[in-house]
Amino acid sequence: MCESVGGACGYGNLYSTGYGTDTAALSTALFNDGASCGECYEIMCDYQADPRWCLKGASVTITATNFCPPNFALPNNNGGWCNPPLRHFDMAEPAWEKIGIYRGGIVPVLFQRFELYSISLVPCMKKGGVRFSVNGRDYFELVLISNVGGAGSIQAVSIKGSKTGWMTMSRNWGANWQSNAYLNGQSLTFRVTTTDGVTKLFQDVVPPNWAFGQSFPSSVQF
Repeated sequence: MCESVGGACGYGNLYSTGYGTDTAALSTALFNDGASCGECYEIMCDYQADPRWCLKGASVTITATNFCPPNFALPNNNGGWCNPPLRHFDMAEPAWEKIGIYRGGIVPVLFQRFELYSISLVPCMKKGGVRFSVNGRDYFELVLISNVGGAGSIQAVSIKGSKTGWMTMSRNWGANWQSNAYLNGQSLTFRVTTTDGVTKLFQDVVPPNWAFGQSFPSSVQF
């Protein structure tokens, strides 16, 4: 079962960050070293393959918020469910119970990230704007970008202080992006591109009196 606090994407408490319990940890084959953090998948229990434990016709859309590590000491079909090359979702219990009977354990599922009759992504529907949480220290900003709608996952981020030009950020881990610049006392603007190629500008979303450890919601969403 996927935890609601912490996780390999860095979202922390999934309730306070808006993700709730419709979440899952992804196996290595899906996690993509953290680049898949925030993606949304529509999942359905495969009733034809396992009618005993599946709720027929039921589906749930989950957000990828964690990593399900492999266990190479166990075989892929008996405990090593997250071993490569398996595509496995370790779902939070409330999400799982929307598609199946929980005591069924491991069941086959059908899933999609792309709409059935188009090339558009299964959209992430989020309440409120994108959130920026600033951690780190002088000359090192570690920014967690969460509550991202649309594609959900992020391809590229740039940061601009009120006294600087644009600087490209790099992924540190999960949904955390870093900048090695001294930006204390400056308002911060971000340019974020999601994995479907959509770019949004978050102008002065972080005010000049910000401090490390603070989070700032925006009015902009994908």
